[in-house]
Amino acid sequence: MSWSTGLLGFAAGLLISVVTAPVGVSGAVFLLPVQISLLGVPSPAVTPTNLLYNVVAGPGALLRHHRNGGLRGPLTRLLVLGTVPGVVVGAVIRVFAVPGPSVFRLLIAVLLLPLGGWLCLRTLHRATHAASVSVREPSPRTITRLAMAVGVAGGIYGIGGGSLLGPILVGRGMPVAKVAPAALAATFVTSVVGAGTYALLALTTTGDIAPYWWLGLACGLGGLCGGYLGARLQPRLPETALRLLLGVLALGIGGLYAVQIVR
Repeated sequence: MSWSTGLLGFAAGLLISVVTAPVGVSGAVFLLPVQISLLGVPSPAVTPTNLLYNVVAGPGALLRHHRNGGLRGPLTRLLVLGTVPGVVVGAVIRVFAVPGPSVFRLLIAVLLLPLGGWLCLRTLHRATHAASVSVREPSPRTITRLAMAVGVAGGIYGIGGGSLLGPILVGRGMPVAKVAPAALAATFVTSVVGAGTYALLALTTTGDIAPYWWLGLACGLGGLCGGYLGARLQPRLPETALRLLLGVLALGIGGLYAVQIVR
């Protein structure tokens, strides 16, 4: 890895995580196309490299949330219990079944585009009307099942679970300040398990399966700094702004995958 590639990876991780960390998104989903298009990471090595980014970047935001008490409560445990077994299954599927990315991109676009638009519209409606329609929060069993499904997707494609969990849980009525720390914690633990699973599979399987260690570390160090800054910004942002940011990110992720399908 050249110095220019490392600096580009660091800068990408820093800028992405500053924007995404306040709403519980690690930014790995946006880093994925950067690694493929600009940094030249091949598939499937891009998946564990993205997971390595989450491992290195995660402690920055988590440290800040821990100091603020944001990691307490049952939501973090529920998300971790669901995503950890899911990511192992996803990693095995990615290496041995090699599912085509087109179907996954279509599913993400179909899920996040309307969800992001609905979240933005609902947030703007709440901001202009004093009374808002209450939404029942999902049950613990539903949260765990959702987290497991997201863990499988993360293991296959190396995305941060917060990019899916955040919009869904916030759309179901949970506050961003409660969801964001739990989603980032689940993303971190899941990425540790996922990166380790890929490293073990690389010992017994041929091909580009192991992560690009130095590039993942460079991107992760940028995410480490940016995640801490983003988590520090979160208490200073109103709930309406955080919900709008999460909705816009969901629209951006869905639109990104939609464009990739068209290409």
